[in-house]
Amino acid sequence: MSSKTRAVLTAGVLAVALGLGVTAQASAGAPRSVAGNPADNITRIADFYGAYIDAESDPDGSGNLSTALRAYYIGPTYLKKLAAWEDREHADGVLRAQNTPLKWKVTDNGTARYTEAVVTLTWSRNTTTKLVVDMTRSTHKIIHIGTKGLGGK
Repeated sequence: MSSKTRAVLTAGVLAVALGLGVTAQASAGAPRSVAGNPADNITRIADFYGAYIDAESDPDGSGNLSTALRAYYIGPTYLKKLAAWEDREHADGVLRAQNTPLKWKVTDNGTARYTEAVVTLTWSRNTTTKLVVDMTRSTHKIIHIGTKGLGGK
Protein backbone atom coordinates (compact mmCIF):
# COMPACT_ATOMS: atom_id res chain seq x y z
CA MET A 1 0.00 0.00 0.00
CA SER A 2 1.41 3.41 -0.92
CA SER A 3 2.01 6.04 1.74
CA LYS A 4 -0.58 8.26 0.03
CA THR A 5 -3.24 5.53 0.20
CA ARG A 6 -2.31 4.78 3.82
CA ALA A 7 -2.61 8.50 4.70
CA VAL A 8 -6.04 8.81 3.05
CA LEU A 9 -7.30 5.69 4.85
CA THR A 10 -5.86 6.85 8.17
CA ALA A 11 -7.52 10.25 7.79
CA GLY A 12 -10.84 8.58 6.96
CA VAL A 13 -10.67 6.26 9.97
CA LEU A 14 -9.79 9.18 12.25
CA ALA A 15 -12.65 11.25 10.85
CA VAL A 16 -15.13 8.40 11.45
CA ALA A 17 -13.84 7.93 15.00
CA LEU A 18 -14.38 11.63 15.60
CA GLY A 19 -17.86 11.58 14.03
CA LEU A 20 -17.00 13.95 11.20
CA GLY A 21 -19.64 12.77 8.77
CA VAL A 22 -17.82 10.21 6.63
CA THR A 23 -18.53 6.65 5.66
CA ALA A 24 -16.30 4.13 3.96
CA GLN A 25 -17.21 2.14 0.88
CA ALA A 26 -15.17 -0.42 -0.97
CA SER A 27 -15.57 -2.29 -4.21
CA ALA A 28 -13.66 -5.36 -5.36
CA GLY A 29 -10.32 -4.55 -6.96
CA ALA A 30 -10.68 -0.79 -6.51
CA PRO A 31 -9.08 1.48 -3.94
CA ARG A 32 -11.31 2.27 -0.98
CA SER A 33 -12.91 5.67 -0.90
CA VAL A 34 -14.49 7.68 1.90
CA ALA A 35 -17.44 10.02 1.51
CA GLY A 36 -20.18 11.44 3.63
CA ASN A 37 -22.43 14.33 4.54
CA PRO A 38 -22.95 15.37 8.18
CA ALA A 39 -26.42 16.72 7.35
CA ASP A 40 -27.52 13.27 6.14
CA ASN A 41 -28.98 11.08 8.90
CA ILE A 42 -27.90 7.81 7.28
CA THR A 43 -24.32 9.10 7.26
CA ARG A 44 -24.69 10.13 10.91
CA ILE A 45 -26.02 6.70 11.93
CA ALA A 46 -23.17 5.01 10.02
CA ASP A 47 -20.66 7.37 11.66
CA PHE A 48 -22.06 6.54 15.10
CA TYR A 49 -21.98 2.78 14.62
CA GLY A 50 -18.51 2.85 13.05
CA ALA A 51 -17.01 4.96 15.83
CA TYR A 52 -18.92 3.12 18.57
CA ILE A 53 -17.80 -0.32 17.38
CA ASP A 54 -14.23 0.96 17.03
CA ALA A 55 -14.36 2.28 20.60
CA GLU A 56 -15.84 -0.95 21.96
CA SER A 57 -13.27 -3.03 20.04
CA ASP A 58 -10.29 -1.13 21.42
CA PRO A 59 -8.56 -3.41 23.95
CA ASP A 60 -7.13 -0.37 25.75
CA GLY A 61 -10.39 1.59 25.77
CA SER A 62 -11.85 2.67 29.07
CA GLY A 63 -15.37 3.22 27.79
CA ASN A 64 -15.05 7.01 27.87
CA LEU A 65 -15.30 7.33 24.09
CA SER A 66 -18.33 5.01 23.93
CA THR A 67 -20.05 7.10 26.61
CA ALA A 68 -19.21 10.35 24.81
CA LEU A 69 -20.48 8.97 21.49
CA ARG A 70 -23.75 7.92 23.12
CA ALA A 71 -24.18 11.40 24.64
CA TYR A 72 -23.51 13.08 21.29
CA TYR A 73 -25.59 10.86 18.96
CA ILE A 74 -28.45 9.60 21.18
CA GLY A 75 -31.25 11.79 22.50
CA PRO A 76 -31.32 12.22 26.30
CA THR A 77 -34.78 10.69 26.71
CA TYR A 78 -33.76 7.59 24.79
CA LEU A 79 -30.47 7.33 26.70
CA LYS A 80 -32.55 6.71 29.85
CA LYS A 81 -34.62 4.04 28.09
CA LEU A 82 -31.43 2.46 26.73
CA ALA A 83 -29.95 2.29 30.25
CA ALA A 84 -33.12 0.59 31.54
CA TRP A 85 -32.99 -1.93 28.67
CA GLU A 86 -29.31 -2.65 29.42
CA ASP A 87 -30.02 -3.20 33.14
CA ARG A 88 -32.85 -5.59 32.29
CA GLU A 89 -31.09 -7.50 29.47
CA HIS A 90 -27.46 -7.38 30.74
CA ALA A 91 -26.23 -6.41 27.28
CA ASP A 92 -25.11 -3.37 25.30
CA GLY A 93 -28.26 -1.61 24.10
CA VAL A 94 -26.60 0.02 21.10
CA LEU A 95 -25.46 -3.36 19.77
CA ARG A 96 -28.22 -5.41 21.41
CA ALA A 97 -25.52 -7.91 22.39
CA GLN A 98 -22.80 -8.71 24.91
CA ASN A 99 -20.08 -8.88 22.25
CA THR A 100 -18.71 -6.49 19.64
CA PRO A 101 -19.42 -7.29 15.97
CA LEU A 102 -16.73 -7.78 13.35
CA LYS A 103 -18.45 -5.57 10.75
CA TRP A 104 -21.44 -3.29 10.31
CA LYS A 105 -23.53 -1.90 7.47
CA VAL A 106 -26.20 0.82 7.50
CA THR A 107 -29.02 0.89 4.94
CA ASP A 108 -31.67 3.61 4.56
CA ASN A 109 -35.11 2.20 5.35
CA GLY A 110 -36.91 5.55 4.84
CA THR A 111 -39.81 7.18 6.68
CA ALA A 112 -41.60 10.51 6.54
CA ARG A 113 -41.42 11.82 10.15
CA TYR A 114 -37.92 10.58 10.98
CA THR A 115 -35.06 8.67 9.39
CA GLU A 116 -35.13 4.91 9.79
CA ALA A 117 -32.07 2.81 9.04
CA VAL A 118 -31.41 -0.91 9.16
CA VAL A 119 -28.06 -1.65 10.80
CA THR A 120 -26.66 -5.08 9.96
CA LEU A 121 -24.09 -6.30 12.47
CA THR A 122 -21.88 -9.21 11.39
CA TRP A 123 -20.63 -11.44 14.20
CA SER A 124 -19.08 -14.24 12.13
CA ARG A 125 -19.20 -15.41 8.52
CA ASN A 126 -22.69 -16.86 8.95
CA THR A 127 -24.14 -14.80 11.81
CA THR A 128 -25.70 -11.35 11.50
CA THR A 129 -28.16 -9.27 13.48
CA LYS A 130 -30.35 -6.56 12.02
CA LEU A 131 -31.42 -3.55 14.05
CA VAL A 132 -33.75 -0.70 13.21
CA VAL A 133 -32.37 2.70 14.26
CA ASP A 134 -34.58 5.80 14.19
CA MET A 135 -33.17 9.35 14.11
CA THR A 136 -35.06 12.64 14.22
CA ARG A 137 -34.76 14.91 11.23
CA SER A 138 -34.72 18.05 13.39
CA THR A 139 -32.17 17.23 16.14
CA HIS A 140 -30.26 14.45 14.31
CA LYS A 141 -30.41 12.36 17.50
CA ILE A 142 -31.15 8.64 17.73
CA ILE A 143 -34.55 8.11 19.34
CA HIS A 144 -34.88 4.32 19.10
CA ILE A 145 -32.81 1.19 18.55
CA GLY A 146 -34.57 -2.14 18.24
CA THR A 147 -35.85 -4.84 15.97
CA LYS A 148 -39.31 -3.43 15.26
CA GLY A 149 -40.35 -4.03 11.68
CA LEU A 150 -37.95 -6.97 11.46
CA GLY A 151 -40.12 -9.53 13.20
CA GLY A 152 -38.71 -8.83 16.69
CA LYS A 153 -39.78 -6.80 19.70
